[in-house]
Amino acid sequence: MKAVILAAGYATRLYPLTLNIPKCLLQVRGKAILESLCEKLAPLREIDEILIVTNARFYGQLESWSRSAASRRDAWAEGATVRVLNDGSVSNETRLGAAGDLRFAAREANLRTDILMLASDNLFEEGLRDFMDFSLKAKDSVCIGLHDIGDRSLAAKKFGVVEVDQTFRVTGMEEKPEHPRSSLIGMGIYFLPAKALARLDEYLASPGAQDAPGFYIRWLFEKGVEIRSFLFRGMWYDIGDFQALEEANKRNP
Repeated sequence: MKAVILAAGYATRLYPLTLNIPKCLLQVRGKAILESLCEKLAPLREIDEILIVTNARFYGQLESWSRSAASRRDAWAEGATVRVLNDGSVSNETRLGAAGDLRFAAREANLRTDILMLASDNLFEEGLRDFMDFSLKAKDSVCIGLHDIGDRSLAAKKFGVVEVDQTFRVTGMEEKPEHPRSSLIGMGIYFLPAKALARLDEYLASPGAQDAPGFYIRWLFEKGVEIRSFLFRGMWYDIGDFQALEEANKRNP
């Protein structure tokens, strides 16, 4: 199985900090965000390769980072191999977007297996072992990681909001709604079975296709694909702006 970390954005809300460094390499309490993600993936022996999708501007930095980790024999680098993929974009205006980058990775790496996909700007406290076990038991279902923000008004116009039934099957999804109907939000953690990944071309060819992963998952939901959800415990940070970065530096999982 492969893990795909999407790291090809330009993080314009963090300019000028991210003009010359990718957001995933920002230090949070002395450790790169990307390193924290790789440490979460390390215990998952099902994962034999971590694919990091970046852009032409930051490809060299991420290649250097991955080689440095391997040469230091960092604990997480002892397991799955790491491959950095360059999607060729050079600016925020020419970016492929998350769904486009996932398709790029699928084609570049000839992905035909289930994948675990992570957004590269997330920090979370709980490990991924329970989520992986849950996802594997769900067989052909798409599985998404959720965080309960507590107050649904805090999700308004900011996060993907998910509604679930008592068994945590997804019953509704909205991307950054003005009036959220739930306090459960997507964390940027997705298990995509091979059958779901194979429909990415169909989605991107559909009218109104958008680049955020949540839109792709919602499209699958509307097509009748079962979406299961897993509620993560503990702290979670979406490093999207300076406020979130400051909060994460104050208390890092």
